[in-house]
Formats: sequence, structure tokens, C-alpha cells
Amino acid sequence: MTVSWLPPPILVAGPCALEDDRLNLTVGETLAELQAKLGLRVLYKGSFDKANRSSPDAPRGPGMEAGLARLERVRAETGLPVITDVHEAQQVEAASQVVDALQIPAFLCRQTDLLSAAGQTGKPVNIKKGQWMSPEAMRGAALKVRAAGGGAVALTERGTFFGYGDLVVDMRSFTSLKAATGCPVLFDATHAVQQPGQGPGGISGGQRQHVEALLLAAAAAGADGFFLETHPRPEEAPSDGATMWPLAELERLVERALDVWHASRQSPAPKLM
Repeated sequence: MTVSWLPPPILVAGPCALEDDRLNLTVGETLAELQAKLGLRVLYKGSFDKANRSSPDAPRGPGMEAGLARLERVRAETGLPVITDVHEAQQVEAASQVVDALQIPAFLCRQTDLLSAAGQTGKPVNIKKGQWMSPEAMRGAALKVRAAGGGAVALTERGTFFGYGDLVVDMRSFTSLKAATGCPVLFDATHAVQQPGQGPGGISGGQRQHVEALLLAAAAAGADGFFLETHPRPEEAPSDGATMWPLAELERLVERALDVWHASRQSPAPKLM
């Protein structure tokens, strides 16, 4: 299956960590219906390992072998291309044999060996911008993938650290990222409202109520697509439940974002005095 980040808009969505086939396919079938109904391209995202959890006791997912098998079943049943995180260069080759695109987690966006290994596969690569990185500093990450042979590179904005427990999203970042790197830029609305380590027991908390406003603002500000983690019952999700968007409300949210996205691109540019 061929994946390209262009032309926009594109939606990357799915559960945070892969769960059992029933849950994974419930989400996948909804996303496939959304793709057909709204006419945007969808990639199914699920992680086989959450390697950067706050607590050593936190569930991390099914592991690489089982997780990749579950992603294969999602693709076979739904027809959607699939994307997953890779955390180490040693994981890249096995993952690339299964998935249609690879994702570099934000905390690892400067890891040269990981970026190079992803580029060498020839698969499309989505690099999530580090929470401490300026838009201009992400140029190096994109160059590392391209230098290794990768062609289709996208970047995902997810906010910048503001103190110890909050992120803020600079809406100028979308045009700045594209100008600095030449890459399409997605917006991760669900991680943008995350509060790392601020939940009960030291897990990540978050403010889901701000997802919609930020997503609509990003759609107007130049984002080429959207990244949303979603779950039928966020309160039961093993990872990032505080920020995941309820699956039953996903269509309404994406439809509103698409309305803003299209309207903002049809408006004439303002005349400068």
C-alpha cells in the first residue's frame, strides 16, 4: 500500500497503545467509515510499545511481535494503511515489513541512528516535534531522514513545554515548520493538551476539553492534517485516557475541523496596507 503525506488533508488516528483485536478493529472500522464519508485520507495509528511511560508499573502495550500482528489484522479488515512508533533503530526493519509508515516519537526526534534507520526503509516517516524544539531546529531531523534515503517526511506539532506540567501551542509553528523544512505538518491535538506526570499516581493527565478549540485553530493556521488518539471508552484506556477523544464523538470533531480547513484555504489573502 502506497502512502503519501500529500495532498492534504490527512488524519492519523487510533488508540494510544494497541489493545485486543476487538478494540483495535472497533476503532479501525469507525475510521474507515469516516474516510469514506468525509473524503479525507486516514492512517490507523497504534503503538506496540509505550516506551516512555511516566511510571515503571504503567502498561506498555502488547510488544513488537504481537503488536505488529494486530496492526496487520487492522489493515486486512479495514483496508486502512497503518503507522506505528519505533523507539530504537533495531525495531525499524521488522516494523517496516508490516506498517505503511513509521513514526518517530517526540522525545526521540534528535536520535540520529533512529532517524537514519527509518529513512533507509524508504517508508514515509512522521517525526513528532520535540516539546523543547523550535520549528527551525526540526530541519535537522527531516534532513537526517532524507540523507538516509527517505523521501516522504512529515512533521507533527504537539506543543512546547510551558513550565513543568503544561504544553502550549504556538499557531505560528505550522508555517514556520513548513518554511524551515519543506515538509507537510500535522497537528497532534490530543497530546497537545497532555500534562505529563500530573495525573493521579504520577501518570500523565490532561485537559481534553481544549482539544476541539486547538484543533480548529490549527486547521485555520495552516496544519496539513490532524493527529488524534481516540478510544470508545477513554476512561478505560491503558494509556493517555485523560486526553484521548471519545470515538463516538470523532466524526463531529473531524467534520468541524475539515470545514475550517477548507474555508481557510478558500479565503482571499488579506491586503496589507
